[in-house]
Amino acid sequence: MNTIKVVFYIEGLGNDKKALENALEKTAEELKKESVVKVEKVIVEDIIENEEEELKYSGMIEAELEGSLEGIIKAVLKYAPAIVEVRGPGKLEIDSKTLMKILGEVSLVMGKLMDRFGGLAAYPPLDKLPLPKVGYSEEKLESFILDDRNIRYQFVIETFGEDEETIKETMLKALFLEGCKINKFVVKGEHKDDRYYALVATELISPFETMFQLNAKYAPVALAIIEPEIIDITATELQNALTDLAGFVYELIHRPLRKKFAEKGT
Repeated sequence: MNTIKVVFYIEGLGNDKKALENALEKTAEELKKESVVKVEKVIVEDIIENEEEELKYSGMIEAELEGSLEGIIKAVLKYAPAIVEVRGPGKLEIDSKTLMKILGEVSLVMGKLMDRFGGLAAYPPLDKLPLPKVGYSEEKLESFILDDRNIRYQFVIETFGEDEETIKETMLKALFLEGCKINKFVVKGEHKDDRYYALVATELISPFETMFQLNAKYAPVALAIIEPEIIDITATELQNALTDLAGFVYELIHRPLRKKFAEKGT
């Protein structure tokens, strides 16, 4: 597999300058000892004072890393950098089985975080949106994959709602808003504790970035790539996907802190 070179920009915020300095130094030391990736350079920037901000002090770590896609993703999940910059290669090819394994690991970690801190999927009101098209010809599917560089995959999630029809309508519109084309869609569930619990199984067609985001946002119980067998990912696509993943992790683990600030009215 290709070796990927990236730069992490890891942000630290706090109201105690010394505590923030210690936290950044501790993170830098952890990076230097990292085993899942090779760490080329770690720079801890000086603390900046921001008088008008909610958190008075901010600092940044710049870390140059290289490793396999799996290793880089594990590091993203661990350190949740504010920005991930991919410096090479310009394009990477990965077989679908390897990518499915990596996506499964991401789903497992994100599922545990969401069990602890709450879900990520949130949308504007969907009631005025029309139901999207479901089902495409094989010729059209081939065009999406070959001409538009899309991926065809099966996606299964657990969810709940008022009833089967409400879940179906909500999920169809949500997946459409995410940027997916929907080839197949099935909902199976039952009423339990005043809620309707369901498995939603769907066959989707979307770009790599959309598939990666959906996997992190929904932590599916199953994701299987149907085609293509070899997936090419540009540096820009990978950079966007990794930065989004880091943002999701950051959002979840900082919810308790934001809740405390809200309760104090600061």
